[in-house]
Amino acid sequence: MTETIDIIQDQTFLVDTLQGLQSNPKTLPSKYFYNQRGDQLFQQIMQLEEYYLTKAEYNIFDTQKDRILKAFSPHGETFNLVEFGAGDGYKTKVLLEYFLSQKAQFDYIPIDISQHALDGLEESMRHSLPNLSISPMQGDYFEALDQLSHSSDRRNIILFLGSNIGNFSLEQAVDFLSKVRQDIHPGDLLLIGIDLKKNPAQILAAYDDAQGVTAEFNLNLLQRINEELGGDFKVDQFRHYPFYNPVTGECKSSLMSLHDQVVHIEGHSIHFQKWETIQTEISKKYSPDEIEELAKKCGFEVSYHLEDQRGYFVDSIWSAV
Repeated sequence: MTETIDIIQDQTFLVDTLQGLQSNPKTLPSKYFYNQRGDQLFQQIMQLEEYYLTKAEYNIFDTQKDRILKAFSPHGETFNLVEFGAGDGYKTKVLLEYFLSQKAQFDYIPIDISQHALDGLEESMRHSLPNLSISPMQGDYFEALDQLSHSSDRRNIILFLGSNIGNFSLEQAVDFLSKVRQDIHPGDLLLIGIDLKKNPAQILAAYDDAQGVTAEFNLNLLQRINEELGGDFKVDQFRHYPFYNPVTGECKSSLMSLHDQVVHIEGHSIHFQKWETIQTEISKKYSPDEIEELAKKCGFEVSYHLEDQRGYFVDSIWSAV
């Protein structure tokens, strides 16, 4: 069964890669950043001085965990704490430790596309929080959420942290969050991390750090295509190139070809012109008014905006209506 799943995932990776690289302009889905090496590099990124997002969200959880628990379980109700893209659970652990200390009754259900990340998370949690009820689910968010909604009468509380919603365009974000709303019940909650618009220089530095870790993370996607799909990218002939538009709030990361060149993948030839780019990621920033509008469009009502002490980031708690 595992071998069959691996084959299907490899085929999906190939199809998505070829479709993106044969488009104009060229793109690659950011979800494929996260193989084992990508996971390791992202953990390094979160510790960088320039990468304020992790620190800001950690500050919110650390200073407002009591308010968060009261929002999740005002009368001590049991609930499912469902986390999309859990990673290593670094920030979430602040909440989990507090919830356990307050005898909250909940099951922690992390969902991630990366089985490697889930395995590491489960091992870490069982070691550091032995009393935690944890049930990891690998795969598609919506399938897992639909399964939970039909198998439990508990309140589902979804965590979508780290400004992951910023990886979508506005249209994609509306589509994604509307699907989340369809798979949950009225009164269920979504806690969503959103990066706020701020000084453009500060935003750009977070995606182009001085040590070059973010560049290595971006370029690792080409290396993964080489290793898993038999590609022949010359990785050193591409450069990490981020840019930020303060009007739209979109910070885009791309890989720029330094030469005219041809790359081969599974019998397909991909032609690159000098200075041509592959868009690999979008990280959209929002204003408070835009957050309110987004929630309303998707069938939610904003209950709370929880900001970090510097006002860089918000964890917004939405109720399904």
